[in-house]
Amino acid sequence: MPLFTRLCLGWLVAIVFGAIFADLIPGLQDPNYQGFLFGTSATNEPPSLTHLLGTDNNSRDILARIVYGARVSLVVSMTAVIMGTVCGGFLGALVGFVRGKTDAMIMASVDVILAFPGLVLLLTVVTLLGRRDLLVIATVVGFLSIPPYTRVARATALAVSRREFVMAARAIGTRKRTILIREILPNCLPTLMAFALVNAAVIILLEGALAFLGLSVQPPTASWGNMINAARVDLRINVWPAVWPSLALVFTVYSLNVVGDHIRRSKAVRSAAL
Repeated sequence: MPLFTRLCLGWLVAIVFGAIFADLIPGLQDPNYQGFLFGTSATNEPPSLTHLLGTDNNSRDILARIVYGARVSLVVSMTAVIMGTVCGGFLGALVGFVRGKTDAMIMASVDVILAFPGLVLLLTVVTLLGRRDLLVIATVVGFLSIPPYTRVARATALAVSRREFVMAARAIGTRKRTILIREILPNCLPTLMAFALVNAAVIILLEGALAFLGLSVQPPTASWGNMINAARVDLRINVWPAVWPSLALVFTVYSLNVVGDHIRRSKAVRSAAL
């Protein structure tokens, strides 16, 4: 693995571990603590030993909010990856292998979901439920992620199903279910994993955009998007509260793309399992 790819992978590992174990990081402050109310800090402070990245316009520690804000991006992106890989990957591999009427019906349903505006669906669900929390956002985004994974898995399954070892398995009378589980699905997995990393980058950008527009988790819960939105009011006074979460967003998305491209280039088609 090239050094630059390792650095990107290291950044992703740091973000994931920081988000998961944020409560255990020594010296990391409460992301919602407003020090100016108690006279312990001021608003829009520059970086210092007390606040390594400074404070925002509510005197909250920026570093703490970036670390805790990564949880939102991680939960949404992982939900999309899991739902897409499990549901979309299985459906795509199934229809790419069996084809026929099953393929036509399922792909027609996928096309309908792809044609429906995702933002409209998200706003509809949020309005009907009357709440805008992480569970709702993650579930809707995860549901909308299933069709793209289905298409990727179907295209891969169509190619794999024409390979010699699949044809040999058919010739010796192996059951279709066995071929699907032991031959088609494992050979679709490398492509799905490479696509998952690239798609996770898109999901993180989507969540950041929704948070910036006020459609994601509600304050004071920290997320990178609502941090940027809150900081834009005082850009002429202090630009750093907007710069730091923006850099975290850019580095994370870029690292996901780099690692995903590396996996895509280095993946190899498995040999026959039978």
